[in-house]
Amino acid sequence: MAVLTAAGDQASAADVAAVAAELVACGSLEMGAETPDDARRIAELLPTGTPVYVNHLPRHALDRGHGALLALHGAGLEPVPHIAARRVASRSEVQTFLDRAVRTAGVRKILLVGGDSPEPAGPYADAAALLRDVSLAGCGVQQIGLAGYPEGHPRIPTTLLNTAMVEKLGLAERQGLGAYVVTQFSFAPNRIVEYCADLARRAPGVPIYVGLAGPATPVALLRFARRCGVGASLRALQAQGMGAVRLVTHADPSEQLAALARHCRSGSASNVVGVHLYSFGGVAATAAWMNERITTRRG
Repeated sequence: MAVLTAAGDQASAADVAAVAAELVACGSLEMGAETPDDARRIAELLPTGTPVYVNHLPRHALDRGHGALLALHGAGLEPVPHIAARRVASRSEVQTFLDRAVRTAGVRKILLVGGDSPEPAGPYADAAALLRDVSLAGCGVQQIGLAGYPEGHPRIPTTLLNTAMVEKLGLAERQGLGAYVVTQFSFAPNRIVEYCADLARRAPGVPIYVGLAGPATPVALLRFARRCGVGASLRALQAQGMGAVRLVTHADPSEQLAALARHCRSGSASNVVGVHLYSFGGVAATAAWMNERITTRRG
């Protein structure tokens, strides 16, 4: 019996590792708009067609990211621009940017977020406002990613987040856009699974890409975590002692990925189709980490 149990445990571990590798292979990562040369580095490590998201920083016009989108397209990767609604100056800015990005860089999908600017730069207070005003499908966009917050948003009540998600999904459907969710990263797998289950009840069939914090130094990881509003899981870990804190701040997201894979294998996160790696400026290290997991699957 002990031999059978050990064999079963080994099979289970192998199955979880296979699911984890598949989540990475079907996943994505992000890069900076100001570093188009990163496209070449990513292409050397990841499969052709891997989605790579180009950020939209505060006080930057959308077209600042066009060079990065072109570089990704030229490298055989799929360019996906962020559009932060509160940082957009006008409808014309969005339409001009997308018309050009679709035509010259092969853009087919975008990640539309509200943005955290204190005051809107133009007419859009949130992502839904932009989606109501601009025909993204008319610009050539086919799919739209929407932001999900497993730990809630630091400034927006959860009830409003849920209402806004329903509205955005409805607006996307009316435009004929495919919609999916990309979550903020979290250090609490149970919260992620609860979020995924809740969304599956409210919006069956909507795929989710779970955000993971990519390889980073503990200092950088904690800084970004506080900035991105995931302090709740950090506080919970700190309450468990420094050993738990080290578990998620030792510059490797493997434990978080394995926990998610176990939930996916059990069926408790069945709407998760991949992971999205937040690179925190270390895109080469993040792509290398992804490569190692994908290579393991092929081995």
